[in-house]
Amino acid sequence: MSAPTVRRRRLGAKLRGLRDGLAMTLDDVADKSAGTITTAKLSRLETAKSAAKPGDIEKLLDLYGVEETELRSALLALSREGARRGWWQSYRAVLSPVYEDLISLEDDATSARTWQIGVIPGLLQTAEYAREFMTSIGMSAAVEEKIDALVEVRLARQSVLTSRENPLNLWAIIGESALRTRCVGEGVMLDQLTRLHTLSRRPNINIQVLPADAPPHVGQMGSFSILGFEEHPDLDVVHVESLTSALYVEEGEQVVAYRDAFERLTAAALSVEASAERIAQIKEDHR
Repeated sequence: MSAPTVRRRRLGAKLRGLRDGLAMTLDDVADKSAGTITTAKLSRLETAKSAAKPGDIEKLLDLYGVEETELRSALLALSREGARRGWWQSYRAVLSPVYEDLISLEDDATSARTWQIGVIPGLLQTAEYAREFMTSIGMSAAVEEKIDALVEVRLARQSVLTSRENPLNLWAIIGESALRTRCVGEGVMLDQLTRLHTLSRRPNINIQVLPADAPPHVGQMGSFSILGFEEHPDLDVVHVESLTSALYVEEGEQVVAYRDAFERLTAAALSVEASAERIAQIKEDHR
C-alpha cells in the first residue's frame, strides 16, 4: 500500500470533522448507509489508510447533509487525485513522494504565502539559480545526477503563476540575506534579482523583503509556506522543509499559528513598494 498523501490525510480529517460535528459514531454511519460503507471502510478513509472513491465520498456527504456546492466539489476533487495524472508524474524517477505532494498541492491551491529566510522561493527562481542552489545542497552523487531533471521540475512548477486561468496568488517574504548571496556563476544573482523585479509587477504576485537589520522576529525560527484553498481555509496546509526532509502541518490550531506568524512577518518586512526599491539597490551591488 502506498503511503498516505497529504491530500488523502486532508480528506480523511475533513470527513472525520463532519462526522464528529453530527455526533455520529462509525457504527451510526454504517447503519445509515445500509451497510454500503462499513465501519472498517470509514475508519480507513478517515485515517488515510485507503484511497477514497468519489462514489463513497458522495454517499458520505449525503449522509452528513452537506449541501454546500463548493465544499462538495473540493472534497470530491481530493478523492479524485489518485486517478488524475499530473505533469509531474513523468518525473517520478527523480521526485520523492513528499515533493510530489507539494507540486500537487500547488497545482490545486488558490494562494501560497511563503517565508524564506536564506533562499529565493522555488516558484520565483531562475534556472541557473536553481541549478546552483541544488548543486550546493546535494548530499550525494545520486542527487547530483538528477540536477537537470530537478531544474526542469522547478521551472515547470512555476506555470501555476502564469499559465492557468486563475493563477496562483503568491505572497513571498524573503530575507535580505538571500538577495545578497554571492553565486559562483557569473551573472546568476543579477539575473535572479531581475526576475524578482519583473515578477513583482504581476497582479497575482507580491514580494516583500525582510531587512537584514530587522529586530528579532518569528521568522528566525525557520522558513515555511502556507498553501491556501480559497473559501475553505480548514483545508490549508503548511509546508516546512529541512535539509533532508519536509513536514506538512495540517492540524487546525497549528495552521492558524503559522498564519499569524506570516502576518507578523508581513508587518515586519518592508512594504511591497519599498521592497522593489531594495531589490533594485541590491541589483546594483551585484553588478
